Amino acid sequence: MDLKNKRIAVIGAGITDEKTYQIAYKVGKLLGEKGAIVYTGGLGGVMEAACKGAVESGAITVGILPGHKPEEANPYVKVLILTDMGHARNVVLIRSVEAVIAVSGGYGTLSEIALALKMWKPVIGLHTWENLSGVYYVSSPEEALAKVLEVFS
Repeated sequence: MDLKNKRIAVIGAGITDEKTYQIAYKVGKLLGEKGAIVYTGGLGGVMEAACKGAVESGAITVGILPGHKPEEANPYVKVLILTDMGHARNVVLIRSVEAVIAVSGGYGTLSEIALALKMWKPVIGLHTWENLSGVYYVSSPEEALAKVLEVFS
């Protein structure tokens, strides 16, 4: 099965370490290889890494940015949506997708996880907030992809 045109968000912190960056990159790449459209918050860190991986695999990336300046987007965002809504843009991001993969992250990521769960969207957690009821926890990018495929099968 592929994820042709499935809208999948990869969420996580805008500033991250190299290990987390590489994990998010791999998640984006795997999703892209399966034909998914990868949505992020459009900034750096996990968002940039996921977009980079997705673009390098030929996928479309969508960035739902908190501000109104196009130059704030990471260079791998292909479709840019400027909201000028700050953190409220998290609602737009989560409403726009069919499933969410959370990679690490802080309170912004936690808010997106909560919104996704409230909207009955599948959430896959990879090295992120622990012990949240309703989150499918995995330990690798490959397991994250397998869980997304399972959710859509």
